[in-house]
Amino acid sequence: MAEVKLDKAVFNVPVPNHELLKVAYESYLAEKRQVGAKTLKRGEVRGGGRKPWRQKGTGRARFGSSRNPIWRGGGVAFGPSGNENYTKKVPKNAKRVALRQALTLANQAKKILTADIKVDGKTKSAVKLLSSLKIEKKRRILVVIEKNEKVLRSFSNLPNVAVVSPTYLSVFHILNADVLLFETKALEVTTNWLKGVKDDPVKAPTKAGVSKKGDN
Repeated sequence: MAEVKLDKAVFNVPVPNHELLKVAYESYLAEKRQVGAKTLKRGEVRGGGRKPWRQKGTGRARFGSSRNPIWRGGGVAFGPSGNENYTKKVPKNAKRVALRQALTLANQAKKILTADIKVDGKTKSAVKLLSSLKIEKKRRILVVIEKNEKVLRSFSNLPNVAVVSPTYLSVFHILNADVLLFETKALEVTTNWLKGVKDDPVKAPTKAGVSKKGDN
């Protein structure tokens, strides 16, 4: 395990309250939320073309269709349409502040480790690495490294491990992790990125950031 000094500007910042962390956490969940619920409005339900009874003279309330929302089998008023947008926008600077706060809490809880991660693409090598660091029994391990095919192959069969690139870190994964394992170079990239250094040594990947089985 490599001994690396953590930058105070990223891993030791004031956390006056958890309001911003909550906003960033909920924003991540909202982006992952799938919109599947849909109800039928009165115009989409089959039947109801004929007026149930004549307008006057029956002593009953007037109705134009049996597909009225207050009738059994009728449409649903104000139900979900399947086109809802639940995403919550958080400014980029606010996200970075939230990430620094989350990493500060992780550092205070002594959850952050650094190491030179070398795997050969086999699960056995990943298990050996985690065992050498004595963290193989942790429920949720977040590995921060510039991803490549060997890294993904090595960790993909471990349900308690998530792999993420430095620039795809999220408050959700940091707060939920029992251990954050930073590859030495990835720690440098993360520090420069969150400090606002323009010339990052590694550019952000073009594809999605987190690879994990059973993300929910």
